[in-house]
Amino acid sequence: MHSSDYRYPLDPDPTRIRAAKIVIAGGFGVGKTTMVGAVSEIEPLTTEAVMTSAGTEHDDLSGVPDKTTTTVAMDFGRITVGPDLILYLFGAPGQTRFWFMWDQLHRGAIGAVVLADVRRLTDSFASIDFFENRQVPYLVAVNCFDGAPIYPEADLREALTIPPHVPLLLCDARDRESSKAVLIGLVQHVIDLHQRGVPVGMR
Repeated sequence: MHSSDYRYPLDPDPTRIRAAKIVIAGGFGVGKTTMVGAVSEIEPLTTEAVMTSAGTEHDDLSGVPDKTTTTVAMDFGRITVGPDLILYLFGAPGQTRFWFMWDQLHRGAIGAVVLADVRRLTDSFASIDFFENRQVPYLVAVNCFDGAPIYPEADLREALTIPPHVPLLLCDARDRESSKAVLIGLVQHVIDLHQRGVPVGMR
């Protein structure tokens, strides 16, 4: 789907430029900061800090042994996906000790992207549960890391225990067009929910 293909009917004024907030969540080291940086048309605001020995006592580095920095608050970026829609992106920290910030970050968001690593799918459960419990529209985007195994969609859905109506996409968080397609996919999902009469927006 191209950015010009979507129709965003959440506002009756067809001439007004709309702004929407999207949260990008997921486990520690799954690629959230990378995705925001790949698509943002402005210099992204990041709160990356060098990992210290004190932090490694709390964070599981078994799946990301080469990771040297971590998000300690949030990432922020902006992308224009059409002539009348600007998306503001908020990347949530993945470590459990920063989850208290999620309640603030998700307020006012039209939806969320849960970024997943197929090698560590269990790290996605907390994000999925968070948005499910708060009835925030979301989709799951599996970040295709180099050398990661590829599984059929049905197997991934079963492993993640996500319902059939939740979109599941494959992406490369390093690639602008791939990441942009994920964001447009989320907007389309929100539109579809709206057209079916499901309330969307602030929770």
